[in-house]
Amino acid sequence: MTITRRNEFETEDITDIDYESTFVDLEQGKIVRGIVVKVDNNEALVDVGGKSEGILPLREISNTPIESLPKELNVGDEIELYVLREENDDGQVLLSKKRVDQAKGWTYAQEDFQEDRIIKATVIDVVKGGLLVELHKIRGFVPASQLRTQADDLQDLKGIELPLKIIEINQKKNKLILSHRKALEDERSTLRAEVVSNLEEGHVITGKIVRLVDFGAFVDVGGIDGLLPISEISWKRITHPSEVLKAGEEVTVKVFKIDRDLNRVSLSLKRMQEDPWEAISAIFKEGDKIKGKVTKLASFGVFIEISEGIEALLPTTEISDEPINLDENYPIGKEVDAFIKKFKPSERKISLTFREYHDEKKALVEAQVQSVVEVVTEVVAEVKEKVAEVVAEVKEKVAEVVAEVKEEVTENIESKE
Repeated sequence: MTITRRNEFETEDITDIDYESTFVDLEQGKIVRGIVVKVDNNEALVDVGGKSEGILPLREISNTPIESLPKELNVGDEIELYVLREENDDGQVLLSKKRVDQAKGWTYAQEDFQEDRIIKATVIDVVKGGLLVELHKIRGFVPASQLRTQADDLQDLKGIELPLKIIEINQKKNKLILSHRKALEDERSTLRAEVVSNLEEGHVITGKIVRLVDFGAFVDVGGIDGLLPISEISWKRITHPSEVLKAGEEVTVKVFKIDRDLNRVSLSLKRMQEDPWEAISAIFKEGDKIKGKVTKLASFGVFIEISEGIEALLPTTEISDEPINLDENYPIGKEVDAFIKKFKPSERKISLTFREYHDEKKALVEAQVQSVVEVVTEVVAEVKEKVAEVVAEVKEKVAEVVAEVKEEVTENIESKE
């Protein structure tokens, strides 16, 4: 419910201003009543019962910029003013309207805060981190994190009146922080209870994403915000919701948890898709050789995506018996080959190992070496056989030559005799 502010001002509640003193006292710091007798673009003259009219400069009219003074004041208006400077020799008094408005405003704001009221305030500017608003003639700040709006550009909110709740107030530090989100939550508390009462776990509903945070996304479903946790966005590992979602996007989600005591709803987007673990038994089994990509490093091992939405753990003990630097050897995105050591899809657990893979490589190398040895042995045997044949042929030839030489020598000797 929006609170309508009363016109009366209880002067005893105004901080640092003596409202108990008479209004005809024109000493500095006092409050006086006066009637506007003249208005121009730069100042107004006000009859405050002094020797002459008091001066109300344009800069002391309001905390927010105004186009022209005649639009703010009219001749004959009766107003309360703060004495900035008492009468000088010419009888002139310097007055301020915004000081009184500020004092009243802080008092009203404090009441709003203590009563936990919903109030209306107009957006006057967009600044870094949020909005500046005006309420009770004072300025307040609405952080962007406390906004709940579908506006693409916060500049579009300038001049718009928003329902707000004060969440922090400190007049001495001139600090006034407000929340748009909390005001809407209170306004919709009845609606929230009604919406939640009509929901059941397993219901499929459509909503619009209103905000992304590190731990998930908030989705407007029927006027209330449901939480879509980051773990329920995708079967695939993501580090931030913005990787797959954006504010303002319409999504169809499944209700997977309801807290009726707190009227909270938890939603799931990934449960609208087929669970990859349900079909994995037909794809893999223990002992299978797989290829995957590194998705995450931990002190105890490496997580490897072996199929869309399926991650398996390769423990450090299955990588090497020696200390190993995982960051250097297994950067995110690296493709690796491994073997499935333990396969428990019902528990959503798959454990990998390199050892069989390394043994296979070793066996392959040994087989290749053995093959080479066998080939070399065969070649050597063939060479030995060829050499023996050649030696036998040479020996035979030598023997024939020796026999021929002996025969020829014998003939020569006999002929000489």
